[in-house]
Amino acid sequence: VQPSVPPVPNYKLSMSIPEWLQAIQTYMKMLQYNHTGTQFFEIRKTRPLSGLMETAKEMTRESLPIKCLEAVILGIYLTNGQPSVERFPISFKTHFSGNYFHHVVLGIYCNGRYGSLGMSRRSDLMDKPLTYRTLSDLIFEFEDSYKKYLHSVKKVKIGLYVPHEPHSFQPIEWKQLVLNVSKMMRTEVRKELEKFARDMRMKILKPSSAHSLMKERPRGKSLSPRRRQGSPQRRACRRDKS
Repeated sequence: VQPSVPPVPNYKLSMSIPEWLQAIQTYMKMLQYNHTGTQFFEIRKTRPLSGLMETAKEMTRESLPIKCLEAVILGIYLTNGQPSVERFPISFKTHFSGNYFHHVVLGIYCNGRYGSLGMSRRSDLMDKPLTYRTLSDLIFEFEDSYKKYLHSVKKVKIGLYVPHEPHSFQPIEWKQLVLNVSKMMRTEVRKELEKFARDMRMKILKPSSAHSLMKERPRGKSLSPRRRQGSPQRRACRRDKS
């Protein structure tokens, strides 16, 4: 028996934004979390947005289980036509039982509230409702969720808003702000996050790392030594244990 392919959600004008985000998250859950140990879609973080959107389209066609990084790309793809919804990546590096783990979700900002979309082994480390008044409230919510699994959050990386232009050649900016949260007081973390969030809302931040990455590449060499660039991602999401 062929497994049923979940229908890709369509935005209806009657929907509120929280309902629409819920429909997207429900769709991702229907694809299911990928526990196989094999990553079905190769996602290189340095690729232009247009290429990553092609991969997202492929995900909707193939309907295979996904992990955290694929969920972020899919979340961007599915929210693309909604200019009132700002999307940005949030990455966590955590420590548990002698090992480090990496996880990423898609932060959402809309109508003065923050939330997230994503996939994880743990139901409280993926989507969060669009109810958080500040970015730091959202981040601390994740930190508190991690504590339940005895994971201590070491670093939080916040990227920039992803453009709504699906054909953009610009790569996603994954880590505009990097906080060593394990070495900071919560008051400090809050201050840094709120300043950053304010700058983001005013759109005064310009991409840094992605563009320097593009510049550093030696001229004339192929941009895609496929296996080598793909492997760190594969390792990162396999070990997210989240």
